[in-house]
Amino acid sequence: MRPAILDPLFSPVSALPGVGPKIADLLVKLLGRETVEDCRVVDMLFHAPHSLIDRRNQPGIARAPQGAIVTITGRVDRHQAPPNRKSNVPYRVFLHDETGELTLVFFRGQSAWLEKQLPLDEDVIVSGKIDWFNGRASMVHPDYIVKASETEHLPLVEPIYPLTAGLAPKTLRKIIEAALARTPELPEWLDLALTEKQGLPAIRDSFHMLHEPRDPSDIDPQAPARRRLAYDEFLAGQLSLALVRQRLRKVAGKPVHATGVVSSQILQALPFSPTQSQTTAISEILRDMSGDDRMLRLLQGDVGSGKTLVALMAMAAVIESGGQAVLMAPTEILARQHHATISSFAAAAGLGIEVLTGRTKGREREEILERIASGKAQIIVGTHALFQDSVNYRNLMLAVVDEQHRFGVHQRLRLTAKGISPHMLVMTATPIPRTLVLAAFGDMDVSKLTEKPAGRKPIQTITVPTERIGDIVGRLKSALAEGMKAYWICPLVEESEESDLMSVEERHATLASALGPGIGLIHGRMSGPEKDAAMMAFKSGEIRLLVATTVVEVGVDVPDATIMVIEHAERFGLAQLHQLRGRVGRGDEASTCILLYRGPLSETGHARLSIMRETEDGFRIAEEDLKLRGEGELLGTRQSGTPGFRIASLEAHADLLEIARKDAAYLIERDPELTGERGKAVRTLLYLFRRDEAIRFLHAG
Repeated sequence: MRPAILDPLFSPVSALPGVGPKIADLLVKLLGRETVEDCRVVDMLFHAPHSLIDRRNQPGIARAPQGAIVTITGRVDRHQAPPNRKSNVPYRVFLHDETGELTLVFFRGQSAWLEKQLPLDEDVIVSGKIDWFNGRASMVHPDYIVKASETEHLPLVEPIYPLTAGLAPKTLRKIIEAALARTPELPEWLDLALTEKQGLPAIRDSFHMLHEPRDPSDIDPQAPARRRLAYDEFLAGQLSLALVRQRLRKVAGKPVHATGVVSSQILQALPFSPTQSQTTAISEILRDMSGDDRMLRLLQGDVGSGKTLVALMAMAAVIESGGQAVLMAPTEILARQHHATISSFAAAAGLGIEVLTGRTKGREREEILERIASGKAQIIVGTHALFQDSVNYRNLMLAVVDEQHRFGVHQRLRLTAKGISPHMLVMTATPIPRTLVLAAFGDMDVSKLTEKPAGRKPIQTITVPTERIGDIVGRLKSALAEGMKAYWICPLVEESEESDLMSVEERHATLASALGPGIGLIHGRMSGPEKDAAMMAFKSGEIRLLVATTVVEVGVDVPDATIMVIEHAERFGLAQLHQLRGRVGRGDEASTCILLYRGPLSETGHARLSIMRETEDGFRIAEEDLKLRGEGELLGTRQSGTPGFRIASLEAHADLLEIARKDAAYLIERDPELTGERGKAVRTLLYLFRRDEAIRFLHAG
């Protein structure tokens, strides 16, 4: 049960004054919530300002700089209404101070209202942006107009918030003020020594300081209020990960006794030997699985570093021990591809391998379910269909989750809910900086694959401006004639009015007319079977050029594709460019990646493309990406279960994340059920940050 003290903060936003159905819908959009019901008062408190306007700047009219926001006190001289109600001519009001004259400009101004707001011969205070034209100062639609006798109504320092179309800043400000007024005094869950050492204010004071900044330094990520809220956010995250860990650990694992019989058959049949880091990762996994505790390990490997082989060796060990293993992939294409790769590796050992996805229907599905239940199916590859209620395993000992930057602790718990407690290996091809691993996974054990398999040649990366697209098409024509295969990646599916990006369908048409037949198309709006057919035609060589959206980013394997063209490369994040580039250079031929960009490039765009040219090291690219874009983006923006922090930032607050991790571990060790005095306060923290799922694990025993 949520503590009653939080009730005022968990009322729906519609309970706040001024929030009707229309405004409520805008707030849902602004705050990234699913529904109006899901949008609560507390969400307003976490909507932080990104900058502030200082209206204390009062230089006098003549000294006001162009484009600056200033506050002017002056006397109203005259009103000039537009002639004959011409709507395209603005309403003007003239006022002066001792330094000069200012014209206030109002488009579609209502004369009755303006005469009341700006009475003749009265002193008024106006605040807004100054424009100079032909030596005359003007201010279009001032932000504030108050009579000099009512100065208390003018906010001198005003926070500026992220907005959404249709929501006025003043409206949002009033809603946030109402939310602040409802904030109760909450129990202190932080350790006194920490708050003193770090100079952190109390939680309620922090919310007030966040929304009532007095100075530009109050907006800084290092301001005490921001650091306090960032720490709380990290602590809530680390605590819920620790509680999940504790819950997973309570269910003992089944020790895996590897004999080496199956794995040696697979290794002998391989045309190459595993790299040093593959061998190390395999031994770490086997060591973890041989104990009584369940394994929970993250396998990080760059594109093409051979994670699938490591996973297969772990599966082989489980089969030697009489168990079954599943490999869960996020998409149908990937699941079928993993199935093909594993089948080819494991053919020598004669293993029973099945593939099960949402598209497996009817008689075929029933037969596969029977083989899974009987244990004949030793390795089962699939999508989340693997964990539906109708699927019963004979002896599931290992689950490999190919997360492909879709983290989410809670998805992993669905397995445990089935009463199954397999060892877990989570694979990701997005190299994640250490701080991000901590934020997303807590203290999960990590294995890294750092080398590329033998025989892989470096990929040459070049950047080319869009104006030279004709040269690229020409070079492509001769490459295809020589029998090469290429990808052409576009950022959008269809031309939309607000975007001048090339749509994939249009690009497919122009390339088909320039290069002739043998050009395929694949994008996210196609059905599963259509995508599979296009991929198969590309793999078999029926088509030599595949025009695609980023659907192909995820793990698609065509070893003889050697050219990758990425159009509007400046629009992609580094991690995504790196993933896409990793689709070529998978065979023994030299490969090229061409980044087409439209100038002029922003500073970030320029930095991104330079890093891509300089390095193929995914771990370095991930660190650079974190610097350039921040963590929300790096994790594949705002997916459920990602640490999309609202106040905390991994760049600005990395030092706090480390403290929060230790603090969470200490708390859980001392008070595993959170029933002590600090434990109860910490429960309030978890509810405040909507980490209710974690509290359920406490009750679940």
